[in-house]
Order: sequence, then structure tokens, then C-alpha cells
Amino acid sequence: MAGPGPHEILRPEIVLGFHGLCLVKPVHDDHWYMGSLYDDGSIDCWAAYGDLYEALRGL
Repeated sequence: MAGPGPHEILRPEIVLGFHGLCLVKPVHDDHWYMGSLYDDGSIDCWAAYGDLYEALRGL
């Protein structure tokens, strides 16, 4: 997630793309992260949600 300090690299289990935005579910983590999906495949996450329903509502 973006913010102060070093960037954390997440190992995605699931990535759902929506026109430049995406939701990411990391391996061994029950949270969903929202972010920007770039052409090179990188993702900049800025929000976390407790479940997929909340994450989809956040789109």
C-alpha cells in the first residue's frame, strides 16, 4: 500500500481489473486492496477492505 515508509510488495492470489483500477487479494491475506493497474503489470494500492463485497462497493 502507498504511504510513508518503504513500499510493500504483495504476492497476489487474485487480481480483478476494472478499466485501470483493480482489486487484489494477496496470498495468505483475507483483505482486498484497491489500486491502479499500470500497463507494465504493476499495481499501486491505496485502500484496503475486509472482504470482496466491501471492495466492490468501493469501486
